Amino acid sequence: MATAAAVAVDTLRARIPASSIRSSFMRGILVSTPASTSPSASTAPVAPVVRVPLADADYVRETSTLLARIEAACDRWLDEDVIDIDTHRTGGLLELVFPDHSKIVVNTQPPLQEMWLAARAGGYHYQWDGRCWRDTRDGHEFLEMLSRQASVQGGRTLTF
Repeated sequence: MATAAAVAVDTLRARIPASSIRSSFMRGILVSTPASTSPSASTAPVAPVVRVPLADADYVRETSTLLARIEAACDRWLDEDVIDIDTHRTGGLLELVFPDHSKIVVNTQPPLQEMWLAARAGGYHYQWDGRCWRDTRDGHEFLEMLSRQASVQGGRTLTF
């Protein structure tokens, strides 16, 4: 009889081509990372995000503006009968609850000067680049990913 972990690993391996992941075990936990790509690979390397440090007051201003923008979009969609997303804000944490009861959580991380996004698909960390919030791993823009994840969880196209 297969264990739940073995079934999960087999399911992931069936969905992801073996050439695109590298698996190893650390302390009994399966860790999968993207396989290293050769210079001839079709995907271009992503430039690292250049973090622009903010003064504390500027960080608060930028994050407050971003959270207010997200709340305003959700309120507008509710008023226009687009989708019913409940929002709950406590300080620097904003929780979006979708009709299927799934959640997206956006929160500030003042000590790190980051914004974090947690969705069903995973977690993302963002740093300010002087113009917008960029993912620390691949450089994608915060509102782009929030729109993508909200669209998936909401079952319709949503653009913040």
